[in-house]
Amino acid sequence: MSQQIPAGATAPDLTLTDHQGQQVRLADLSGKVIVYFYPKAFTPGCTSEACDFRDNLASLQHLGYTVLGVSGDDPETLHRFAQEHHLPYRLLSDPDGQAAQAWGAWGEKTINGETRIGPLRSTFVIDEDGTVESAEYNVQAEGHVKSLRQRLEA
Repeated sequence: MSQQIPAGATAPDLTLTDHQGQQVRLADLSGKVIVYFYPKAFTPGCTSEACDFRDNLASLQHLGYTVLGVSGDDPETLHRFAQEHHLPYRLLSDPDGQAAQAWGAWGEKTINGETRIGPLRSTFVIDEDGTVESAEYNVQAEGHVKSLRQRLEA
């Protein structure tokens, strides 16, 4: 299990390839950022979560946020995922799990009675200065984005 990042900490930088083959470095982005880690493209929970971010993107952007999704999938798979589900934000490839580990979004999980180690569904809100405003680990795919949006609008 990797070390979780507390609110108030500086967000670890990440440089990953997106679904269009471009390098994305967190430190190069301006404004506020939501980084969410998800286990695997095209799985039911991850698809639901990705589409929830898509459906709430306008309101999140209105609040000044850029959304980045991160998984261990390769850029080609992420490209197909983005196209099939009309995802208008960047999906980043973390094939070796190094970013997930650095962000504390890596550890044990049980799926269908089988315990595995891998990426944990987690969401981070980063302010303009690169400080973690909130870090949520092991979130539920259903309803998570709506509750996140409501908290950010408050």
